[in-house]
Amino acid sequence: MPAISRIKPVTRKGKKALLKKEPQLIENTKETFCLKGKNTSQIVKDFMKDLYDLKKPNIQMMQEKNDILPFENIVPIEKFAIKYEAPLFMMALHNKKRPHNFVMGRMYEHTLLDMIEFGVENYKGLKDFKVEKIATGIKPLLIFNGELFENNYEYGRIKNLLVDIFQREVVEKIRLQGLEHVLSFTAVENKILLRSYRILLKKSNTRTPRVELEEIGPRADLLCRRNKFASEDLFKQVCKKPKELKAKKKKNISTDTLGTTFGRIHVGTQNIDKIQTRKMKGLKKTLSEKKSVQKRKIADDNNDSATKLQKVD
Repeated sequence: MPAISRIKPVTRKGKKALLKKEPQLIENTKETFCLKGKNTSQIVKDFMKDLYDLKKPNIQMMQEKNDILPFENIVPIEKFAIKYEAPLFMMALHNKKRPHNFVMGRMYEHTLLDMIEFGVENYKGLKDFKVEKIATGIKPLLIFNGELFENNYEYGRIKNLLVDIFQREVVEKIRLQGLEHVLSFTAVENKILLRSYRILLKKSNTRTPRVELEEIGPRADLLCRRNKFASEDLFKQVCKKPKELKAKKKKNISTDTLGTTFGRIHVGTQNIDKIQTRKMKGLKKTLSEKKSVQKRKIADDNNDSATKLQKVD
């Protein structure tokens, strides 16, 4: 493999831009590359080809076999990631100890971030389902079933990796007719069940159509084997949000444990004596209160007249 030359930064600004990658407001669609190991089985090759068909056009397939074992030496894959400008990768392997082996992973700044190894079981491919397929480039709905995705640390990281691999561009608005594809991942004991469905919108007596799911493949049970995850500090650095996306804290607004929002309003001092109230017996002033109000008015008038005389003099 020829050596890949990099342009060395000269200025201080260039060094900062190349050495420290700033978080982006909206990430571009991540590219993925697929490669085959020295020994592969037809099952894992067909499975990778099905995922390739679902992810087109943001994926590249390498035809030649590569003598690479990613859990022993990741450097060749990192070089491929630089060459193809693809931070995500899939690899098909097979041996007697780990039959029908399938590896998924992702890079951060051209170095390995996360990697998981699956064993493909009970596989049924796209071509085995004799139904209508989805169009190329459709953004899938990702569904994760099972408490393990929420309660188990390793399954939580696998979920994050799967979202990173199968998501596409950011969508601001959703059209109901544009929802065509569903990828379902169900976490069970030491396995993740992958199912793929096409969404069918049927007529109903209401404004909202009746939704049915038709399995289109591929179908596979992914046996969780080895994994290599990034450290907590590095993972937090990778998931750091830009300042523009952080929600600004609003003053005088609080939320209780039930989610109710409360606002605090600051008003100036009010003269309660001058507020017009309803003429009710319970709100009428007593005789002593009336006399005190009259005395206060007389005192205010005397003060005003005294100040006017001083100005005239």
